[in-house]
Amino acid sequence: MRRIAISVAVSTMSLSLAGCGVLNAAGDGASASPTMGDNVTVGLLLPEKANTRYDKFDYPIIDKKVAELTKKKGKVKYANADADAAKQAEQMQQMIDDKVNIILLDAVDSHGIAPQVKKAKDAGIPVIAYDRLAEGPIDAYISFDNELVGEVQGRSLLEALGPTAGLSDKIVMVNGSLTDPNAKQFKEGALSELNGKVTIADTSDTKEWKPEVAEAHMTEVINKIGRSSIAAVYAANDGMAGGVIKALKAAGATKMPPITGQDAELDAVQRILIGEQYMSVYKSYPDEAEAAAQMAVAKVQGKDIQFDALTQDHVDSPTNKDIPSQLVQVSALTKRNIKDTVVADGIYSVDEICTTGYKSACAAAGLR
Repeated sequence: MRRIAISVAVSTMSLSLAGCGVLNAAGDGASASPTMGDNVTVGLLLPEKANTRYDKFDYPIIDKKVAELTKKKGKVKYANADADAAKQAEQMQQMIDDKVNIILLDAVDSHGIAPQVKKAKDAGIPVIAYDRLAEGPIDAYISFDNELVGEVQGRSLLEALGPTAGLSDKIVMVNGSLTDPNAKQFKEGALSELNGKVTIADTSDTKEWKPEVAEAHMTEVINKIGRSSIAAVYAANDGMAGGVIKALKAAGATKMPPITGQDAELDAVQRILIGEQYMSVYKSYPDEAEAAAQMAVAKVQGKDIQFDALTQDHVDSPTNKDIPSQLVQVSALTKRNIKDTVVADGIYSVDEICTTGYKSACAAAGLR
């Protein structure tokens, strides 16, 4: 699906665009064919609540940025599907009926939502796929570099296993949901690093990314191949990593094998501090969310130069080719760089991380 991998972080790109007077430019400089003023309504459809990022980061950041870009005249109409594809289809239909100006769509089911995307297109409402690449005639796509996410996870596992890692090491892969195209890319990226270097003893896809499903399957794997035989676990995100850890603890594990994650959730950061989880993938939600808001407002206001500058990548979906896109870079989060990532970017404060039970680990990691 990924055709071109962006080579610079979005923050670097934003600086260069700002230097050229593109970002936040006035209408006369960034607009080739303005279509409307600041009274824009952006429909925002997010997929679920199990991952805390959507309500805590994505929505408020997009809401704030849209207000900033429209002199507080624009607004965001928000709906969360709570992992229910049918519910999201209804929510999107309601936004079409309400005649929002543009829709930012993070699909629960990227294939199943395609008919609604077409309905929006037929109604003259542009759709930008946000975080997950939806099928159908979308106008643009913004997400993190998903194959790179998997590559970072795979490399981190090999790093944790050390120079003696080999085919005698059995790895369990707990992948994401089959309805999420990102999950496939995460898995492909991880396998590009792991194949031929370790043995994949078990691999599974996790319905709706549910931690309890991951926990139940991990329990089955432990019973099948034995806890002591598991050298490491590839868990595609932090919620499922938590489920994996519960299963290992229930099986009597006191020391965890290296376990990956993704999203830098607060619980995961704390688990990393005390050694229960080896790493997570840190993705700058402010960068992604702010860029998505900029893309949405530029699109409906006809600021073609600004929109093109924000979508210099191109990707293919199963239904459409050459979709204008922006792929945002990611980084590994380990005990060594918590201070330089989630704390430095204001995602969490030291006080939020270093609660009772984590203070000594925080001190050892230099978090004060």
